[in-house]
Amino acid sequence: MRAMTVLVGCSGWSYDDWVGRFYPVELAKKKGEWFDYYASYFTTVEINSTFYRPPGEFQVRSWIKKAKAKEGFEYSVKMPQLVTHKSMVNGDVMKSAEMASSFERTCVLPLAEEGILGCVLLQLSPYFKNDGRSLSILEGVLDSLSCDEHSYAVEFRHRSWLDRAGARAEANANAGASSGAKAGAELDSAVQDALSIRNVANVQIDGPGFPITSEETADHSYIRFHGRNRDIWYKEEKEDDYRLNRYDYLYDKKQLEAWVPRIRSAEIKAEKVRVYFNNHARSKAVRNAFLLMDMLMIEHKSKEIQLQDQYTLGSFVKDLSTACSL
Repeated sequence: MRAMTVLVGCSGWSYDDWVGRFYPVELAKKKGEWFDYYASYFTTVEINSTFYRPPGEFQVRSWIKKAKAKEGFEYSVKMPQLVTHKSMVNGDVMKSAEMASSFERTCVLPLAEEGILGCVLLQLSPYFKNDGRSLSILEGVLDSLSCDEHSYAVEFRHRSWLDRAGARAEANANAGASSGAKAGAELDSAVQDALSIRNVANVQIDGPGFPITSEETADHSYIRFHGRNRDIWYKEEKEDDYRLNRYDYLYDKKQLEAWVPRIRSAEIKAEKVRVYFNNHARSKAVRNAFLLMDMLMIEHKSKEIQLQDQYTLGSFVKDLSTACSL
């Protein structure tokens, strides 16, 4: 019997605004127990904290201890921004490669040796454009890593990495032609080749602007849901906006249904398909992850997620005025 090839989880688990929605209120001051609770519902998580700061040995050992107690659980981790958003953007391929290799030694390898490593994500900066030496810089970083031993994935954030049709689709999305991601775009052929020969996955993104690329470049697949708050993403939000941040977005059933055939197609080609919801505000990632697992007929422990949308001051005054007039 083939092992489960589709894993669905969230981008992180340590969010205060999940208390009372996903985490029980009695765990509010027991953050040390949040992982165990999360892992009782999911078999994977994407760790975002590694993007902001490379973890120390103590932190890595803590992650290992937590996951080893959960059979079959795995972590996907993000390459530090010092690599993807600083050194690579500055064009320093040697420094980028050295720091990427260091992260692999100190974080990726220990997790892999314990059998709890999922995939390593390189989320590129939107300012890292495919011009000049950029592709060779990316290749240099990937060549400094053990892509033949561990699963790696690259998330592109600028239209220059797309083919001409894809660039036009992204431009239309940015112009407001669509509130969601456009499908049917592909990466530039040279970029596809660079990933394919190294068995590095091209991340499929559901989010504002950037089209959904479907070309599989590795024997594993990586999908991320960022939400579709285009106005906040492009700094067009209103002053009285009640949303917490750009990730405060709830996908509806119809939007996720469109992903089911894409995931099924990826499952046929890939040994493992990893799906992460990054729309974390107010536990919306959890609710959407449960919904998608139901659609994919993945067995999981269920729980009703109370989103409890907050009032804006204007809404509160309006409702109070209405109540007083009754």
